[in-house]
Amino acid sequence: MKTSIIILTYNKLDYTRHCIDSIRKYTAVDSYEIIVIDNQSTDGTVEWLHKQPDIRAIYNDTNLGFPKGCNQGIEIATGDNILLLNNDTIVTKNWLNNLTDCLYSDDKIGAVGSVTNNCSYSQSIPVSYSTLEEMQAFGAEYNERKTEKWEERIKLVGYCMLIKNSVVKEIGLLDERFTPGNYEDDDYSHRIRSAGYKLMLCKDTFIHHFGSTSFRDDADHFRALLQTNARKFEEKWGFNPKYSRNIRLEILNMIDAPSHKNIRILEIGCACGATLLEIKNRYPGAELFGIELNKHSANIASLIADVRAENIEQENLAYPLEHFDYIIFADVLEHLYDPWFVVGNMMKYLKPDGRLLASIPNVMHYSLLRDVINGNWTYTDAGLLDRTHVRFFTWKEIVLLFDKAGYKNVQYSMTQVPIAPEDEEFIDNLARISNGTDKAQFMAYQYIVSAQKPIEDTLKSDVANDEHLSRILELLNHIENNQDVDNSVLELLSLLANGTIGDEQIIRFADQRTISDRTLNAIAVGSYQQKLYDHVLPLLEKSYSLNPRNEDTLYNLGSVLSDFGELEMAISFLEQIENKDEEIVNMIQAMKDESLQTR
Repeated sequence: MKTSIIILTYNKLDYTRHCIDSIRKYTAVDSYEIIVIDNQSTDGTVEWLHKQPDIRAIYNDTNLGFPKGCNQGIEIATGDNILLLNNDTIVTKNWLNNLTDCLYSDDKIGAVGSVTNNCSYSQSIPVSYSTLEEMQAFGAEYNERKTEKWEERIKLVGYCMLIKNSVVKEIGLLDERFTPGNYEDDDYSHRIRSAGYKLMLCKDTFIHHFGSTSFRDDADHFRALLQTNARKFEEKWGFNPKYSRNIRLEILNMIDAPSHKNIRILEIGCACGATLLEIKNRYPGAELFGIELNKHSANIASLIADVRAENIEQENLAYPLEHFDYIIFADVLEHLYDPWFVVGNMMKYLKPDGRLLASIPNVMHYSLLRDVINGNWTYTDAGLLDRTHVRFFTWKEIVLLFDKAGYKNVQYSMTQVPIAPEDEEFIDNLARISNGTDKAQFMAYQYIVSAQKPIEDTLKSDVANDEHLSRILELLNHIENNQDVDNSVLELLSLLANGTIGDEQIIRFADQRTISDRTLNAIAVGSYQQKLYDHVLPLLEKSYSLNPRNEDTLYNLGSVLSDFGELEMAISFLEQIENKDEEIVNMIQAMKDESLQTR
């Protein structure tokens, strides 16, 4: 089996020599060919290449960029595999054997990559060497084949990307719209996965990477190029390549279950599923679920999880109650109209000791406060003032959010961004003029929250030892899950009517989010119809406390209170209905008229 190693050069001859010398030294002679595409180098690279008998080279008269140059190499390649390799890399012992072993361990693997010392997207590892000799010693020890260190990825960074040639022929060449370079590897990764193949990161294979020796020589140009090509990617595929494939390590590190446990996880706003996939790498037995409204991102996430397009702000979702060990909101709550309702409502989908994990931007960050006292509140495409943010939170408001929802054992941590020395004095001044506010609250860029659903041992014990409570729970679950609703309501009403149970027992389950306001409404309406009037208002009032925006609850409270002669209270509830139809408008007016007549 032969691998065609394709290397692009644009000056930087010293790097190129190191790279090719290492290939010759650490790769079996008959296992590869080297193809170099030179993009108009002027530093002696061309002359040096002419003297290398084992290199096939193409010399471009102009700099055609990375995607076009790679395509030139692919078109003349004769290998079974295509390896895109940056010229600022140095390979190590067993590097290609390890990569090839992984590539052919499964017919569904389309491409693989290595780890390194200098790379984005969590493909770098910490190293301690200081010379190339020490680096090679490190690599020789590190590159021990270990299949358990192979991880599936959403994308691979293209500094060292080994691809089956059959896959290249199936999906085509690199997209040259990304010329001169950047995001062509994101695009190629996406196309490989869309064709049904896996991408694998070989964490048992290390090569050295000096890192970006061309584009970043002009930092301003490099940043502009990144923005331009990110827009091109989004125009092509319908999702933001950076945001939608971000691995939320700060959230992942809050999952403390043993690695062998078969946990069940739901991520709200899962985008392309990068975080869910990393969970799968860490917890092979995990069941993964996601909610994502962007259909393009959801299609990719669906390759590794059960992904649906649900409106998270609605009361009932298409999941069983007490179903998940963890529910993740990674920078999502600030995008919601009513995050207070959502945080409380999601508790019923957590197992009794399940946890909600969230990351929330801090509106008290010193950079925002500095801007606002100068009259600036300028929205951006990303960050603390992302233009899609609807709600804003401080530390105190986040604490209130989870306290009021009833979560227990809430753990808080924070992330920070580098703080310039000149900003330290400003932060000190903020702390000094505030009312004893901890300085850390001005430095926190984002808060990370892990909140536990209360473990109600007493209720669980009572259910286990009380046949009536056990039957109540069974009937409530039927109603909650739309199973035999009419008969279940009738049986509950019978138990209420003969005094076997009271409404307080039903409310007890509502307090633990075992049932929703919809179920409480159904029982309350049935109670009213059966003239069990003593139970109607307690059930409706509990429903209102769970979800003050439920229009059925507001309507039912208005109707019942009107019948009970409490017109002012009835009007106050009906007026809270956001979408009033003609019937409701007429009801309110009739009640107002009646109220005036009785004064």
